[in-house]
Amino acid sequence: MTPTGPAELLATWEAGLAQRDSGRSLLLHRAARPGAGTDELLSMPVGEREADLFALRRALFGERMQVLVGCASCGEAMEFDLDATLLGAGARTTDGPLRVEEDEWVVEFRLPTVADLAAAGAVPDPADARRLLLVRCTVSAVRGGEAVPPERLAGLLPERVQQRLAEKAADADPAADVTLNVACPKCAEATLAELDIASYLWTELDTWARDLMLDVHLLASAYGWSEPEILALSPLRRRYYLELCADA
Repeated sequence: MTPTGPAELLATWEAGLAQRDSGRSLLLHRAARPGAGTDELLSMPVGEREADLFALRRALFGERMQVLVGCASCGEAMEFDLDATLLGAGARTTDGPLRVEEDEWVVEFRLPTVADLAAAGAVPDPADARRLLLVRCTVSAVRGGEAVPPERLAGLLPERVQQRLAEKAADADPAADVTLNVACPKCAEATLAELDIASYLWTELDTWARDLMLDVHLLASAYGWSEPEILALSPLRRRYYLELCADA
């Protein structure tokens, strides 16, 4: 992956300020795949997008990620480092629908896409969001040899079959959900925490952009350079010029 330049990243950050989470995720994904269109990005399996965002994060900010998790049992703040090269791996695509056979049910479904996740995320109630995903991702459903329309599945499909569908999807697209299992050093209890790479990367980009804007302001004030001229400097040269300004 070729890292996106500072001017393009600033434009991504500026556009994302007025967006919600799904809009920011799409902007970051565009930065990770500059040549891809919106329809292509929205139709990707979620795990493929997550892998792209982890790759973008490594390209922009390196392999070391600092994570802060609160212990679910005692509230202790647990801060630790993660190796980003170990995260976001395992994204896979399938040649056709996935299939689950359980009791009298035979269900074929596809992996949730970025568009599916965005649609589910717009539904306030988590149970309704899961039902929406079930309807959108079901290719066919048969109970006892009789076809069942996807929109009726939520009220008919047993919980154990729904669990099998979730497990099958997780096995087929493991990068879609990165969950950390963190042992608390204070009480020794384990805490499960989901690592949302889109939110994590946006927070880093926001900090980077605000720092860069300050650098531009200082250098423009000192030398009269334009923003494009300053952004064209390498980070190392910008730092040296800033040190000269501080010493003056």
